Amino acid sequence: MAGSSYTDLREKLKSMMPYRDGYKSSGLRDPEEPSYGSADRKRKYHEDSESEPSDYEERQREEEEAQKVKSGIRQLRLFSPEECAKIEARIDEVVSRAEKGLYKEHTVDRAPLRNKYFFGEGYTYGSQLQRRGPGQERLYPRGEVDTIPEWVHDLVIRKLVEHRVIPEGFVNSAVINDYQPGGCIVSHVDPIHIFERPIVSVSFFSDSALCFGCKFQFKPIRVSEPVFFLPVRRGSVTVLSGYAADEITHCIRPQDIKERRAVIILRKTRLDAPRLEMRTLMPGYASDRLSGSNRDPILKPKRSHRKADPDAAHRPRILEMDKEENRRSVLLPKHRRRSHFSSENYWRKSHGEDFEEEEEEEEEDGSPARKVKMRRH
Repeated sequence: MAGSSYTDLREKLKSMMPYRDGYKSSGLRDPEEPSYGSADRKRKYHEDSESEPSDYEERQREEEEAQKVKSGIRQLRLFSPEECAKIEARIDEVVSRAEKGLYKEHTVDRAPLRNKYFFGEGYTYGSQLQRRGPGQERLYPRGEVDTIPEWVHDLVIRKLVEHRVIPEGFVNSAVINDYQPGGCIVSHVDPIHIFERPIVSVSFFSDSALCFGCKFQFKPIRVSEPVFFLPVRRGSVTVLSGYAADEITHCIRPQDIKERRAVIILRKTRLDAPRLEMRTLMPGYASDRLSGSNRDPILKPKRSHRKADPDAAHRPRILEMDKEENRRSVLLPKHRRRSHFSSENYWRKSHGEDFEEEEEEEEEDGSPARKVKMRRH
């Protein structure tokens, strides 16, 4: 390139294809150029404009969707700080009873930085499902979870009925979600085939936020910008229906749980909601699976006797999706394993090229290779 007489690449290209200038000056069409009639040109322009919307059109679409979400949300500030404190003491009692093993097996569902307590009705979801995906959730057989505590009726439901948030007798399912700092719940839609609308939730212990339309990525965990961000205050009531409940996912992001937070979710199950049969929960049912029966396997709740640690919010987290990928990496041959371009290790290698080389030098000196322990939850 240094010995070339051309200082501008465009001049060099022009000298290599002089015939193109001839076509342009004569008004003839270049044979290598695609031909468009007037209708074709209009169609091509229309297609291009559709495939690549402008920033203005994209913003307008997002604002329209945000308005749809907002139209399906109702918020009220019903519970005073004194009332919140009284209810929060009752939630602490629920946690204490669960730690002592005083509830039925399927009432308590533990996960890292988040515990669930099902009352009235409980259902299978997430890793408990034989087949993953929307529509696969099932109610437990009646009586498999504890009844709704009286204090929930007296201190929470009664006030919602008095303020005409829900009608008398609407609630037959109450779930308490207890989050530690850094806890989250991934994007989801409350199962439409399980629960009627509206979905009512009451927040306690601290302020937080509910986000709509987010996408989660893992290793490390990352969350996209929400379509709609809804601040949720301590003592506030949030009612979801319409588009906000059925047409877009909602979630709680780790960065929005800065202190312990609990929420009581009040819902009504559909009369035609699918329900597990009692025999699928019996220990002897496993032998039927071994004998070749096509019935559903036993479904066990995710239980853990480990108490949630508030400091764990600052440590690396291993979620159910991470566990599944770890199992795949052990079971599959090396050439069939998936490469995780979104993983933290890949990021560190791509942004710090000396990282891997330094480790190799240490191993050559005779020092043992670093081992990474996987914590099981």
